Amino acid sequence: MSSGTTRPPASSSTTAQPAEKTFFEQQREVLLKEIGVSFEHVLANINKLNRAMEGVIAVGNEFSSVEALWSQFENVMAKDPDAEGDGQHTEEGEEGHSGEETEIHEGNGRSW
Repeated sequence: MSSGTTRPPASSSTTAQPAEKTFFEQQREVLLKEIGVSFEHVLANINKLNRAMEGVIAVGNEFSSVEALWSQFENVMAKDPDAEGDGQHTEEGEEGHSGEETEIHEGNGRSW
């Protein structure tokens, strides 16, 4: 059970031996290169997404003045006293109108 057969000596790990790479080291380098390329693609796509989102926000900001104008219009229309007065007159008119119809029917019935 000697440790020399399972582990290379410490001096060989510090010296560069490019010709004698193990299968694990070769696969690790390949995977590290693939990971590096994938990270570059992710970074590029994140930058594209960021630019697209900035464009959407810029377009949205262009409509802020229009939104403020419509909000003011909505508030003015909601507080319009003429619209409230028309609603009250309509209710009174309906009550008076229905009462008149009743009186007319009663009056017509009595006069005949």
